[in-house]
Amino acid sequence: MVRMSRRLFVAGTAASAFVLSSNSPPAKSVRSSKKVIPPIGMGSWRTFDVGPDPEARKVRAEILRVFFACGGRMIDSSPMYGRSQAVIGEALQKIGNPSSLFAADKVWTSGERQGREQIEQTTSRWQIPKLDLLQVHNLLDWETQLETLFQLKASGRLRYVGITSYDGLQYDMLEKIMTEHPIDFVQLSYNISDRRAENRLLPLALERGISVIANRPFQEGRLIEKTRTRSMPSSAKDIESDSWAQYMLQYIASHPAVTVTIPATSRVDHMRENISVLHKPVPDQALREKMAREFLS
Repeated sequence: MVRMSRRLFVAGTAASAFVLSSNSPPAKSVRSSKKVIPPIGMGSWRTFDVGPDPEARKVRAEILRVFFACGGRMIDSSPMYGRSQAVIGEALQKIGNPSSLFAADKVWTSGERQGREQIEQTTSRWQIPKLDLLQVHNLLDWETQLETLFQLKASGRLRYVGITSYDGLQYDMLEKIMTEHPIDFVQLSYNISDRRAENRLLPLALERGISVIANRPFQEGRLIEKTRTRSMPSSAKDIESDSWAQYMLQYIASHPAVTVTIPATSRVDHMRENISVLHKPVPDQALREKMAREFLS
């Protein structure tokens, strides 16, 4: 079992330190390349799976416009997410295909031929030349699909390779793959209520130089619902949190192993709320511990 030592925490903080400048929002390094991306990204599970309704699609384009205007870069999707990929692609076209986009998607099928065909379909739906990151979604046929992704990376058709899981599932297998294969990213569930990844996977990611995408930051809205009638804790003032959502995102993004977290939303005001975290103070370890205690109290 790998546990986070003080030495490792401090080293990780330095390695993934926020980069501050007058021209760009805080960002963290992609450890395998030292490129940087802002620690607040955007997920698309359910929220972008909309039909042909023009107003619904207009709202999604506005969500993306706000996301990029405020410094966001990573958008994450999957073939599993219904029409989300196509809606993202259409929205990107409407807002002028921002050059800062970091496109993250997944392969979610069995078989080499099926995997390659799905990747081509995904790229077509995004309406972009190539994706930055492809991940084996929930480890489905992971040995076959990882081999394909490594080949695409070696040929220059893909920048990064990753794997995903959620809600504590298959964490033993995640650990094995992280230890034995040269992946660039691991995506897993991590939030102020679900901290299981702190015991093994986050320390291992630091040791192995693997970037972490934290999914389910609000447990699909359940954490927001639980705090709806609660007052903000005292530590919120220290980090200028204006809402529980910001408080939770600041907690996640401040972990030295976490590169980016990907809240999903179908509302423009919620996007503004989420992405504004990029311009708020970053809690240190002592304050993180206080935040966790206050959240659970």
